[in-house]
Amino acid sequence: MLKHRDLSETHELYQLMSHPSVFPYVRQKASSAEEYLFMTKQLIEEEQLGLTISRTIIDDYGQPIGTINLYDIEDGAGFLGTWIGVPYQGMGYNQTAKKEFLTELFFQHNIHTVFLRIRKGNEKSKRASLKLPYVIEASETHQALYEEINSGETKFDLFRIPKDLFYLVTAHENNEEEEQAM
Repeated sequence: MLKHRDLSETHELYQLMSHPSVFPYVRQKASSAEEYLFMTKQLIEEEQLGLTISRTIIDDYGQPIGTINLYDIEDGAGFLGTWIGVPYQGMGYNQTAKKEFLTELFFQHNIHTVFLRIRKGNEKSKRASLKLPYVIEASETHQALYEEINSGETKFDLFRIPKDLFYLVTAHENNEEEEQAM
């Protein structure tokens, strides 16, 4: 479902990212496949420096369909950024990718909080995020951060995923799956 970023997949990802219903919500906006290749190369270098963690989301056949990233890592926290190409939206890839990525972040890296800043008006992303039982609203509990992300022209809703809540929810889900299997 997830794999480390690879420069050979940038052309396919660029084609998916440049779709008009995806492009406005992507953090790394490239105007050409070559620019996207360069941005991906920078992202891979940033990961080596510990500033970001980036993975390619793949479909059931191993084809790249989007990306999931943790940006601006600082003191065990960072901002989640995810996009999936239009032909693959609504097929369950988003939830599965997030769960796999969060498991990696919380249990293989030193991350304890993942923030989601969702552009106001991006109801599709907001609905998808709120379907996840470990996502909680954070504008009041992290007022300074909420004000910081909303200091510009674009306005955002702020949510967070704490490691302990993620663990409790996924452990409970796994326990229920095991009971049903018996």
